[in-house]
Amino acid sequence: MFHYREIMENIIEEGIAKGNIVGANLLFMQHGRELHFSSQGYADREAGVPMSRDTIFRMFSMTKPITAVAVLMLAERGKLDLWDRVSMYIPEFAHMKVMEENGSLCCAKREINIWDLLTMTSGITYPDMGCEPGRRMDALFQEIKEELEAGHPTDTMMYCRRIAGIPLCFHPGEKWRYGLSADILGGIVEVVSGKKFGQYLQEEIFTPLQMEDTGFFVPKEKWHRFAANYRWSEETKRLEPFRQNHLGLEGYREDVTYESGGAGLVSTIDDYSHFAQMLLNGGKYNGEKLLGRKTIALMTTNHLNAAQAVDFNWDSLWGHGYGCLTRVLQNPGEAGSNASVGEFGWDGWTGNYITMDPSEEMTLLYFIQKCDAGTTPEIRRLRMTAYAALD
Repeated sequence: MFHYREIMENIIEEGIAKGNIVGANLLFMQHGRELHFSSQGYADREAGVPMSRDTIFRMFSMTKPITAVAVLMLAERGKLDLWDRVSMYIPEFAHMKVMEENGSLCCAKREINIWDLLTMTSGITYPDMGCEPGRRMDALFQEIKEELEAGHPTDTMMYCRRIAGIPLCFHPGEKWRYGLSADILGGIVEVVSGKKFGQYLQEEIFTPLQMEDTGFFVPKEKWHRFAANYRWSEETKRLEPFRQNHLGLEGYREDVTYESGGAGLVSTIDDYSHFAQMLLNGGKYNGEKLLGRKTIALMTTNHLNAAQAVDFNWDSLWGHGYGCLTRVLQNPGEAGSNASVGEFGWDGWTGNYITMDPSEEMTLLYFIQKCDAGTTPEIRRLRMTAYAALD
């Protein structure tokens, strides 16, 4: 007999027993109805705090789909055009330089536009020691970290302006590269809305979706629910607490100045499920329309051409394309997956993962706290089991 709930429980238990994860929350839904929830292991192993349904996690890159929705809402309302040049909102991006393979700098063939940011084809990189722009970005992040530790944090707009001083990895639109594009989008939202990015998200997305535990920091009264982070230690051969600053983000325990559109949010598994359900509902939640269904279709359609797709080559993304800050499944066979064509979602640096499937009206959320996790073996197995459970 096929008992998917038992199988899912066993997969997570095995991951904990092997030391691959410290704890996990899992939520499996279809047609807006919960099919299975699981909470296992520890939210904070050292403090003896068990994982619970209301545990608050760092979202890292699962912030990006929310940022995409924020920008697309402004586009629907006529507040911006997706082809607008970024420099219209952040002038420092007007005359970007590109680092060529021989190390020389040249002027970008054209300016970066908002669409480039949404599709990660801007040429803006993350810190990366494998290329010169990435090394310069790493040096910038070290400066920001030192300023933060000295009590001088950088705000969102200043962060964007400083990123504009780093050369691009390629001419806008020519290739795909994962980077800080979503952070720049957060700055654009601030300029267009006239509000702090976090305030805009709260008013336009979190409040309508009843996402009560989602934001850029954890209030003091909720600290006891905040999951610890862990990273593999070659010295001890196990996951150890990770308490360092990452990507210029502040400590999450007080109101922050830098609200990262690419990695800054915290949330719970139930909160994020409300966001997912809104997307599967064609932009509606509890009778309120946040986004049009045609705009969601735009967000969740592959937009990479053949040249751009060459660099969209992570193992976990085989068979996928890229929409607006989301992966989109195009070839299940190439992906080694029983998921549907058109399934979409993303994951985060600490292993949080979401699958949303419009054709099956299905959502699978898996929240863990393991740094550098990527798409883990556990989530691949859980996703396979979830699809097998569908009638």
